[in-house]
Amino acid sequence: MKRIVIFASGSGSNAENLIKFFQNSEKANVTLVATNNPYAKVLDRCKTLNIPAMSFNRDAFINTDVVLNVLKDQNPDIIVLAGFLWKFPTFILKEFLNRVINLHPALLPKFGGKGMYGMNVHKAVVDQKESETGITIHYVNENYDEGAVIYQATCKVDENDTAEDVAAKIHTLEMDNFPKIVDQLLNN
Repeated sequence: MKRIVIFASGSGSNAENLIKFFQNSEKANVTLVATNNPYAKVLDRCKTLNIPAMSFNRDAFINTDVVLNVLKDQNPDIIVLAGFLWKFPTFILKEFLNRVINLHPALLPKFGGKGMYGMNVHKAVVDQKESETGITIHYVNENYDEGAVIYQATCKVDENDTAEDVAAKIHTLEMDNFPKIVDQLLNN
């Protein structure tokens, strides 16, 4: 059975979608959800779905082996960043080489980098009058949003779309595509 660990910082809708997708799978399941926010709604979702979850602080993540050791104990086949806002430490990336992926709410390399997440991205897309946007699933490296692209899906941005309209379109793309791509990666 393949093992998935998810990192999230907020509400956890993508984490919940992944958990439900793999809930009855004979190939893989989510074994842990980790968050840097002790008040994140993702923790409530995990409790409801009966999935082990933990929260940690910056020191445990960056300056010690606390999170690394938890990951070693979990021995995940893949680590999925689903709305996780902190840069992943190089020492953890080296330990799990090519096993950490991220979901970004834009078509990288556009609208990536530090501070480019959630509504910040959608507002930038609208402000730049983009005609299309989408999602990018990519490997995580030591730089924000610069790892090799695994998959992209696009949607049209209409002339009158607000950032909220774009967010709704992106959310649909995430829900439809993210679990399938994670499943494909686990099967390769």
